[in-house]
Amino acid sequence: MTKGETSTPTREQNIALQCQKLNESNYTTWAIMMETIIKAYGLWETLEATEKVDERKMHTTKAMILTTLPEDILMQVAQYETAKEVWESIKVRYIGEDRVQKARLQTLRSELETLKMKNNETVGDFAGKLGSIRGKFKSLGSTLKDKTLVRKLLNSLPKKFLPIVASIEQYSEIDEMSFEEAMGRIITFEERIKSQDEPEENYQNKLLMARSSNQNHGNGRGRNLSKGEKGCGTSFQQSTREQNKNKMRCYECGDLGHFARECTKWKKKDKEEKSHLIYETDDEPTLL
Repeated sequence: MTKGETSTPTREQNIALQCQKLNESNYTTWAIMMETIIKAYGLWETLEATEKVDERKMHTTKAMILTTLPEDILMQVAQYETAKEVWESIKVRYIGEDRVQKARLQTLRSELETLKMKNNETVGDFAGKLGSIRGKFKSLGSTLKDKTLVRKLLNSLPKKFLPIVASIEQYSEIDEMSFEEAMGRIITFEERIKSQDEPEENYQNKLLMARSSNQNHGNGRGRNLSKGEKGCGTSFQQSTREQNKNKMRCYECGDLGHFARECTKWKKKDKEEKSHLIYETDDEPTLL
């Protein structure tokens, strides 16, 4: 290969291009992948030509299609001789006849008109929905132009994207802008919004964490703790109190280790005085 030339995928280069198996729910993606692979091998003419094509190419295309079909569909299309007949039969099965196809296109148009981006949705996710509808249009034989998608994207964004929408509408040619370019600008604006919101969110989170920590700390000394925590705090306080009492001197008896209100000698002395007082009172003569 001379300088400046580029290589293209060929069967001789043994580049493995594989397509997923066809099922009842993935025809659109299967058709897009299958078309891309067939074109990469330079065999798309076998599905479009109205005249007789190279027999070897035709059988290669047919084999590529058949290897991706489930057994029940394979048995149904095995009766067709050419790759084009196999391709068209599968298309009719999953897309339907012309009338059904038009009805499905109308349904897709209604879905596109009512589609709106949610406040908690990212631009990438919403753009993915638009891209999916675009792929369905293509599988039905229709084309959804970039200018239609760009206008739909700009008209479906929440209010927080109003500055970038106004900028694009004022300084850009929307009808000439690609869908990917518009999406890239809006995603850049979205990232800038996130970078400005993050410090405030982090500050609010720190405040909530500090408030929660203070509440938990206060609850440790209050009555909102569970039984296990409350018991642990009470035991510690009692132990500290006992240690302090060992250094205290009773004002009644003068001994260490207890308070005056806990003094047993004082209580005993008081009891004896009361008994003596009663005894003396009983000895006095009773007045008749």
